[in-house]
Amino acid sequence: MMLRSRKKESATSDAKVIDVLRTLGVQDDEDVKRMLQGSRMVKVRSRRWQKVRTLKLRDDGATIWCQSFKFFSRCRQTQSFSVSEVECVRQGFHSETLRKMVAGIPEDLCLTVVFKGSRRNLDLLCRNKEEARHWFRGIQTLLERTENMTQKEKLDHWIVAYLKQADLNNDDSMSYSEVQTLLQMINIDLSDQYARALFEKCDRSGNSRLDHGEIEIFCKELLRRPELDAVFRLYSSDGAVLSNGDVKKFLKDQEEDAADTHAQSLILTYEFNEWAQKNQFMTPNGFTMYMLSKENSAFDPDHAWVYQNMNRPLTHYFISSSHNTYLSGDQLIGESGVEPYIRALNSGCRCVELDCWDGEKGQPMIYHGYTLTSKVSFAEVIQTINEYAFKASPYPLILSLENHCSVEQQTVMAQHLRSILGDKLLTKPISSLQSNVLPSPEDLKGKILIKGKKEKTAEEGPPSSSSSDEETSQADSKVKKKKDKKKSSKVSRVLSDLVVYARSVHFKNFEHAASTPASHMSSFSESQALGHVNDSGMQFVRHNTNHLSRIYPSGQRVQSSNFNPQTMWNGGCQIVALNFQTPGEPMDLNRGKFLQNGQCGYVLKPPYMCQKDTTFNPGNVGGGPGHSPVLLTVKVISAQQLPKQLKKPTSIVDPQVCVEIHGVSIDNDKKKTHHIQNNGFNPQWDCTFNFTIHAPDLALVRFMVEDHDYTSSNDFLGQYTLPFKSLRKGYRHVPLMKLDGSSLSPSSLFIHVKIRDKSAS
Repeated sequence: MMLRSRKKESATSDAKVIDVLRTLGVQDDEDVKRMLQGSRMVKVRSRRWQKVRTLKLRDDGATIWCQSFKFFSRCRQTQSFSVSEVECVRQGFHSETLRKMVAGIPEDLCLTVVFKGSRRNLDLLCRNKEEARHWFRGIQTLLERTENMTQKEKLDHWIVAYLKQADLNNDDSMSYSEVQTLLQMINIDLSDQYARALFEKCDRSGNSRLDHGEIEIFCKELLRRPELDAVFRLYSSDGAVLSNGDVKKFLKDQEEDAADTHAQSLILTYEFNEWAQKNQFMTPNGFTMYMLSKENSAFDPDHAWVYQNMNRPLTHYFISSSHNTYLSGDQLIGESGVEPYIRALNSGCRCVELDCWDGEKGQPMIYHGYTLTSKVSFAEVIQTINEYAFKASPYPLILSLENHCSVEQQTVMAQHLRSILGDKLLTKPISSLQSNVLPSPEDLKGKILIKGKKEKTAEEGPPSSSSSDEETSQADSKVKKKKDKKKSSKVSRVLSDLVVYARSVHFKNFEHAASTPASHMSSFSESQALGHVNDSGMQFVRHNTNHLSRIYPSGQRVQSSNFNPQTMWNGGCQIVALNFQTPGEPMDLNRGKFLQNGQCGYVLKPPYMCQKDTTFNPGNVGGGPGHSPVLLTVKVISAQQLPKQLKKPTSIVDPQVCVEIHGVSIDNDKKKTHHIQNNGFNPQWDCTFNFTIHAPDLALVRFMVEDHDYTSSNDFLGQYTLPFKSLRKGYRHVPLMKLDGSSLSPSSLFIHVKIRDKSAS
């Protein structure tokens, strides 16, 4: 009898797992099935540290367990990670740790899971090639599937996964205590009276348990969106359905295409009721699915493609740029590796930094000099760059060389650049273009440019130091003196020859720079750049119409923190380099800035920042160029499925929303809603905020959700940043993101947006 009961429980559990996988569309995938069974592997951190682990895909189809077995305690210790946290998975010797263990290990047994953010890689040795292939392909399949799920699929998966966890005895039904567990999991604190009343309402069988169908009804009641129902009723002629005409009226108010064909296509796409589809009606369920879809996102879908003119000179674009790209932590003891380059390049970054120093056996290395950071081979970094350079963007990639190497190892650098990058490496000017302006992103499509010092000609004076720009000389000068490391070497001719359009030069003053070639570019510390923006804003903007400027963080930022990039963009600076490994507001702004134009890493400046004689001054936009004031009205209506605080797993969040404007100084503003007590599931605020934006072309809008706390600072829950020009009017959903920039789906905000020209009022 007991055996039969266990078999029944197992069959029920298997059926529920299939339900979860079906929502992901991978129920028949052989690789995923193997991952569900689990595999014993060796987790590797070094030659000495190698531990046996069991990796297993959890029944939710989205979480992978990494279990160890403690012999003396006779218990399993489990760590886990979500597929959504994975940047990519690589098979072979693709990490520094595995490369050091090459001897005697077949390459096709090795796997490296690269995570988003600063989390350390997971390096694994599989027992056989087949097992390695299953996990490599399986993780790739789950990554691709989760990224392409519709909002309805995400909600279905979210519900089924939580139900699986809450059904503690795996009997495919839920007691009231299990329902209470479910409510805590999904971040909602219902009163016991309301929760019990809802439970009893759904318990149609009257057996004090909810079976599969009753659970579905219970979840639909929880997921019911009264605020969406209110919008539906506002546009429905009869209060029951939306006719084709009703949908067109709604679209017109949203300032979207209100043609018959568009309204019909929305009904066919989002309405699942066959009768309604046939008669061109949209039911409340269909309307909800449409409102939750990407098609109704606050971000303009037309801006998800490259829509800007890509034929202007490089100086006319803001360029997504990384500082100390090789680091995954701080710049004192952090690890150097190739994985941070993968993360940066996959995010659309178009300028990465390489700090190059002499290494053993004549091979240059990359690391942060005069510190305890680890080292990574220059050749390995270039190989990684070659592999990932154009996966996220086809437009030119700039390698910013901080060159501390001897002439001999500079020559080796040049050899690696030529042999590994091949035709991708730009080695000479484009002959058909004018020499007094830089080529365009379109001209340089698929090309890699080298930024660095160039050997001086006899007319220009004596040879310069090998260091590429002021960042090196300023940040390291004191340390060099203390360590008696004063030395200067010439620039290798073969490396110098690879510098074509990005020649690093010392900045003297704006008058001198105006007489230099467009290929001359300077680097500024954040304090220098801030001084120029504040004291000589118009001159700085003019300088940046014909010369590239790179801004880098202060050398005092030993924890790899970041400055506010918006101030530098206001001055027209193109290459504003941030520590991509450090999450926070500056990186949120950077992701938001480059969310537009297909996330290709290039954003065209406003016209008034591209004219050589411009009078635009970022410190004063009360009139003149750039002054085009608008009134932005944002109503924060509600939020859905907010995440719980990891450090407070048993508590329910008290969310509040902050709406921020980041732009020129006159436009910077921030307003907060009140907080909602104990509800992270479906809190409602209905708070309306007004903002006057004087220079809308430069403004970013940031939505941040926090867990309110009376006794300490609020905890971050999620955020979303986008260009003001990409913000759509009407009723919209705002998808929320984690600190590392990955999706928090299905967490979102529901807002209403109005924008009107203030000059017309």
